[in-house]
Amino acid sequence: MERLIYTAVSGAELNQTALRVSANNLANVNTPGFKADIEQAQAMMVAGDGFRSRYQAQLLPVFTSLSNGPVQQTGRDLDVVLSDGGFLAVTDADGNEAYTRAGNLQVEADGRLTLNGYTVQGEQGDIVLPEFGAIDIGADGTINLLPVGGGVIEQEGRLKLVSAGDNTLVKGLDGLLRPQQQDELAADLAITLRTGALEGSNVNAVEEMVSTMNISRQFEMNIRMMKTADELAVSGNKLISGNS
Repeated sequence: MERLIYTAVSGAELNQTALRVSANNLANVNTPGFKADIEQAQAMMVAGDGFRSRYQAQLLPVFTSLSNGPVQQTGRDLDVVLSDGGFLAVTDADGNEAYTRAGNLQVEADGRLTLNGYTVQGEQGDIVLPEFGAIDIGADGTINLLPVGGGVIEQEGRLKLVSAGDNTLVKGLDGLLRPQQQDELAADLAITLRTGALEGSNVNAVEEMVSTMNISRQFEMNIRMMKTADELAVSGNKLISGNS
């Protein structure tokens, strides 16, 4: 009975976490560059005296799938798709460098080049553009501007394109990726991009829906196991009371 309680309660807690992860994935099925999260768990023996038969599910850090999403053509000059393994560098809310494969760039009123509200990083720091008539982003991330009213095309910096290499990237609550082994990644000249398209979310809506239904069934099963354990405990107490 005690073993059953350990298993059922820890399993139900894991199911709740899995449901939150799956719900977040489904909510971002149409978010450009979004990377799906995958919950992980392992069986852990409960320490203590007695026979080693008490185990519970231990939640492990959520794993992020970095597989590419489908590419959607937009025709917009500020939409970019990165080559395999590439990431754009941005400045997060704390002023630190972070990374993303989202490519829906925007130019703010003050000239800052942003992505989902975060300032995009160039090789020399934050990218701030002067007033321009047209913009072209080269395959290597070079930003070329045509002045208002025409004239000579001017080069205004270069996007910082990086690759993870041997580093493990971890996704934060803000959806941005950061390496575990070091603070910042170096620019990788092998990474390229193309404009007029966006990488979509790598979430498979059908798989997530099926996973959600399976998790819900597992949660219900764990709840029934808890009730069964309680009923067995009550019956055991009655038997002991009757024999005493």
